[in-house]
Amino acid sequence: MASSDTNHAPRAHRRTARAGLLALGLLLTGCSLFEAPAVPRGNRADPDLVAQLQPGVQGKADVQALLGPPSATGTFDDQEWYYISAITRIRPGQNPGVSDQRVVVVRFDERGMIQNIQELGPKDMRDVDVVQRTTPVPGTDRTLLQALFGNIGRIGANGMGMDNQGPGTGPGR
Repeated sequence: MASSDTNHAPRAHRRTARAGLLALGLLLTGCSLFEAPAVPRGNRADPDLVAQLQPGVQGKADVQALLGPPSATGTFDDQEWYYISAITRIRPGQNPGVSDQRVVVVRFDERGMIQNIQELGPKDMRDVDVVQRTTPVPGTDRTLLQALFGNIGRIGANGMGMDNQGPGTGPGR
């Protein structure tokens, strides 16, 4: 009987090790198994269609007929059209990922004819620092003592002792 117990122990240990490896493998590949599909966003200017555009020959109507309406136009004049697109993918437990981001800029001259076509990529991007400031609002900061003792003398039986003559004079103010 002792020999059969020793044969079962290594088998049980191997089964446990295999189950552990299987669980570890599922954990490592789990994120890719549940990955959301890629979602195209924006108005993607097809490179083959962009190649058909000729500066000095075609105008705004031709560009719009070929590429569709722009994603955005210039802020201060409408002589620049931007075709902005990206592929996004949401992954569980991670920040959304942006891949294959493209920006095609079509510049027009004063006659509305194509002057220049440029594709911007990651090398043209600039990081923008987010400013973490808040605007102070007077009267909203209360100290601990004001919070604890601020209502003393303001609340009486059936509202007696309260002076409700104007806005902001209620309990706690």
